[in-house]
Amino acid sequence: MDGIHDLGGMDGFGHIEEDENNSLFHAYWEGRIFAIAEILSNNHTIPNSDAFRHAIERMDPVEYLTGGYYGRWLAGISTLLNEHGIVPHSETQHLLSRLSEIAPTVRSLTSDPVWSGINDTPADATDCRRAVPHPPKFSLGDRVCTTNKVSSSHTRLPRYARAKQGNIHKHHGGWVYPDSNAHGLGENPQHLYTVSFTGDQLWGCDADPSIVIYLDLYEPYLEKVKP
Repeated sequence: MDGIHDLGGMDGFGHIEEDENNSLFHAYWEGRIFAIAEILSNNHTIPNSDAFRHAIERMDPVEYLTGGYYGRWLAGISTLLNEHGIVPHSETQHLLSRLSEIAPTVRSLTSDPVWSGINDTPADATDCRRAVPHPPKFSLGDRVCTTNKVSSSHTRLPRYARAKQGNIHKHHGGWVYPDSNAHGLGENPQHLYTVSFTGDQLWGCDADPSIVIYLDLYEPYLEKVKP
């Protein structure tokens, strides 16, 4: 879907600040949100990572840009809790406007009971590979073009890579298809490929043609370019 979350290929957002300490969390509440998301994933309130991503994608654009990484997690959790009829959206919405107030200090989480035993791997992310009943449509080196389909559903095809030509670089076999899995429509496994694009293929003749970008894309996103 088109939305504020799809910022790949865009500029004008300023310098990326690096964290010299490589901190896992920058405020105490962030670890709590991580733990809550892990618990909700394990009990399937968060059905899968694709549904969670789609919940975040539906955030208000201003909240998305100002809420921070774990603020987006909080928004996604709020949306899914509301849709499951567990906690009304109104009871969690106010937290999004108070993130700076509830995170005044940074604290270690190593001794926090809520952190004990929490796994940093989402429940459905250990292995999403699946068998696909049909052989792959593309071979290594094939010239392909991405689709230009726009919809309100979840997709892993970034906006800047739509209707662009590239080459099949690698085939990864069958994987759970996010476009259906995010909406409770089944895993619908599809072949997954790494596709290579040059800079000028993605951003036009003014871009550096020596730059090569590799994107992992599902078979339904691709069409073969005829010689």
